[in-house]
Amino acid sequence: MGMKKNKQLHSIMFHVGACLLGLIMIYPLLWLLASSFKSNETMFVDTYSLIPKEWDIIKNFKSGFDGIGGIRFHTFFFNSVFVTVVGTIGCVVTSLFAAYAFSRIKFKFGNFWFGCVMMTMMIPAQVMVVPQYIILKKLNLIDTKASLILPWFFGGAFFIFLMVQFFRGIPKELDEAAEIDGCGKVATLFRVLVPVVKPAIINASIFSFYWIWQDFFQPLIFINSPKNFTIPLALNMYLDPNSYNNYGGLFAMSVISLLPVIIFFIIFQRYLVDGIAMDGIKG
Repeated sequence: MGMKKNKQLHSIMFHVGACLLGLIMIYPLLWLLASSFKSNETMFVDTYSLIPKEWDIIKNFKSGFDGIGGIRFHTFFFNSVFVTVVGTIGCVVTSLFAAYAFSRIKFKFGNFWFGCVMMTMMIPAQVMVVPQYIILKKLNLIDTKASLILPWFFGGAFFIFLMVQFFRGIPKELDEAAEIDGCGKVATLFRVLVPVVKPAIINASIFSFYWIWQDFFQPLIFINSPKNFTIPLALNMYLDPNSYNNYGGLFAMSVISLLPVIIFFIIFQRYLVDGIAMDGIKG
């Protein structure tokens, strides 16, 4: 009986602790949502409260969607969607080809070049912005959506590494069988290997989607015209220390900007923990 009571006590303590930790983690999101309902005048009165003293839902969301400087919010939203979707596709596809080459094709100094790719993971993204800016400037792509998309079309070291590990777990006999059936390397990749490494591709898509969607630094450097702003950059325009800070519109549009990421994550979350089912791939 004593051991049973101890187990029950430990279980209760564990669940209480997990609930408290979960509340601490989700509180900023709850605060953001609650703030989007509050009036601008009472937003920072009793700041920690999640219950608005004055409700201004319609006003906040309307002012948010009206945008800034004559540019409506849907323009910023479309810019972010376009840049994120195209950038994610380009990043994942190029990473897939690079991973396939490093793991399945023998070429001179292959291990050396793979090591060079891995070393780029230690280089801060801010360091890469300077050469990227010079290249984009010479191509006359500064202040265009292409300047935000093109850097992602050269793959990502983390995604290449992730996919290489998946490829290395697949028997090369599958490639040989595909070649006997008349498949070339590209056909082998897409018809045989891609279905097996789908969890890695989905993981890379989730992370790249999130990183591109929330990126603030590159748009800040590469984009000058407000009409080309993405959401992270546009939200900064709702705050003007010299005139009026539209906190209600800012928080309302911040909630809207989180929806695509949350929806995308919910749809593909199971692939974050999925591995490759190797039971059916033996010998």
